[in-house]
Amino acid sequence: MTAEDLATLKRVGSVAVSPDEKWTAFGVTETNPESYKRTTALYLLDLSTPKARPVRIADQANASEHSPSFSADGKRLYYLSDISESEQLWQVAINAGGQTGEPVQASDLKADIAGFKLSPKGDKIAVWGDIAKDCPTFGCAEIKDNDGNRALPGPGTGREYDELFVRHWSSWETPGVYSRIFAFDLQDGKLSGTAMPLDGDLVGDSPSKPFGGGEEISWSPSGRGLAFVLRKADRNEPKSTDLDIYGVAISSGKPKQMPGNGDATDTLPAFSPDDEWRAWAAMERPGYESDRKVIKLHRKGEKEPVVLAGDWDRSVSSITWTPDSKALIVTASEVLDYAAFRVDIADGSVTRLTKNGSVGNIIPLKDGSMIFTKKSLQAPVDIYRRAADGTVTQLTNINGNALAEIDEVAVERFNFKGAGGHQVWGQIIKPAGAKGKLPMAFLVHGGPQGSFGDSWSTRWNPKVMASQGYAVVTIDFHGSAGYGQEFMDSINQDWGGKPLEDLKLGHAAALKVDKQIDGTRSCALGASYGGYMMNWIAGQWPDQFDCIINHAGIFDLRSFAFSTEELWFDQWDHGGPWWERADPEKWNPIQHIDKWKTPTLFIHGEKDFRIPYTQSLMPFTYAQERNIPSKLLIFADENHWVLKGKNSVQWHNTVFDWMARWTKEGQSE
Repeated sequence: MTAEDLATLKRVGSVAVSPDEKWTAFGVTETNPESYKRTTALYLLDLSTPKARPVRIADQANASEHSPSFSADGKRLYYLSDISESEQLWQVAINAGGQTGEPVQASDLKADIAGFKLSPKGDKIAVWGDIAKDCPTFGCAEIKDNDGNRALPGPGTGREYDELFVRHWSSWETPGVYSRIFAFDLQDGKLSGTAMPLDGDLVGDSPSKPFGGGEEISWSPSGRGLAFVLRKADRNEPKSTDLDIYGVAISSGKPKQMPGNGDATDTLPAFSPDDEWRAWAAMERPGYESDRKVIKLHRKGEKEPVVLAGDWDRSVSSITWTPDSKALIVTASEVLDYAAFRVDIADGSVTRLTKNGSVGNIIPLKDGSMIFTKKSLQAPVDIYRRAADGTVTQLTNINGNALAEIDEVAVERFNFKGAGGHQVWGQIIKPAGAKGKLPMAFLVHGGPQGSFGDSWSTRWNPKVMASQGYAVVTIDFHGSAGYGQEFMDSINQDWGGKPLEDLKLGHAAALKVDKQIDGTRSCALGASYGGYMMNWIAGQWPDQFDCIINHAGIFDLRSFAFSTEELWFDQWDHGGPWWERADPEKWNPIQHIDKWKTPTLFIHGEKDFRIPYTQSLMPFTYAQERNIPSKLLIFADENHWVLKGKNSVQWHNTVFDWMARWTKEGQSE
């Protein structure tokens, strides 16, 4: 498997099922192998016919169609397209046989639509996008030649700020512009009437930024109102994880906080189909983005919500109701997997529904089955169906031909006693059937509250690294997800302590488990927190690795504390603002650079505002000054992640060259 393979494999997007459960529609992104230009197309699959093949629909030249959603009667499929040179709503008719008509533009708004949700009865639609707060309509349509941005003071290009955020994730904030939700009527398949802003006097982003989407918005079953998630935008926002759920009647446009909101994150609102219950996910501790998300239930007519499955020590990431309103299907990390679980509302009992791999896009059906997507270390996303009896059938094989030409990898899970004698899990991924000794690629995940797990990534992909002739080792050190909240919390104010001990013990355990691994030839790789750990390893474990690859890693915790954007992350994990910490330099890599000697490749994106690119420029400068073999790769058009096709190929080729240079036979001698 090559870098080009990884960049050009097709990618399945969002999935929708028709009301009669006969059809599923989904998006597939394809990458041109020469230009690396990406376009997304829609496909329709007949769920009633075994081994049916997806059919491409609503295809228009030089355009991308994505985010499908069926109308209430199932006769139309709505989606977003950029064919009109802006993201607008389109729809196509679908008959009983799956035949489609000509695409019809359903909106012509002054601003791009970022997402939409149809009401249950199909007579209304909620759309959202970046709109100035003082715009009464979606894009200030009443002002000629206005694009929805009325916030720049002018006459120059300067942006004026008097409070944070100044920049967020990968872009500078435009003062006065927020992600906002508007409601429209739907008539004859098109937007109709005057836009109704649903945020009222609230000031903030809904869906939340940078990663919120339709999962933060839920129509009531009656279609007369909806619930949405918003964090108020003020000078405290960069330190606040207080997302709240608001309810709004479409007729009034005046939102009110819904009962049960706490002082931390409340999100993923979901009304039961019978309109008896409202479920959502809630954190308890303010300022902590990785606190456990428990399930909360609020029954109509009752004053207080209850916690469902409170003894289940996992954090839910998605919530969907079963059609009979008797249970929730949720997803959560579980020991190297990302699985689906059924949670019964009667007694809170939890039943695991899926096995290995990472699942998403859960859609429960009336017959007790469910449609879902799954990815693994072996393959990217495909669509599956789980029958009521537990039988799982793969419905699509989007990359079947390409994967048939790519060797599989062997995957082995192992566990060992880590820091404090606690059980810690790891994985070994290597070319299937490989002969002879293999050098080690020691991958450290980011987050730090994350996991490499049994999943596919288009960025840090163990399979493509193993395919270069390496035994890839990953360790879910203290702080990783999928092992309970106490294990995840244990990294707090201990970034360089238990995690490094786990990595050392996991490294030794992997060599015992698999004698094929050549421990004398190895390279350590990590990004974000994993990149921090690369800098920490360089000063604390300098004799172990032949090379280090550091993507967007934190080099100096002090400068990071004053230059990152989401302050709650840094302040929670390290015990408050820099000036209030008892020992702020304890885990700071810059304090141990006198021990550095390992050849290191530094990589960063200039648009990375989570960890600014100077965090790679500084250690590269030091390495150059000290004559430590080093290289710096900077992407002017990437953020914390490398997302573009050509850039991905360059990233991988540079990484592979650096690994080969220092781990080839005899090099370590």
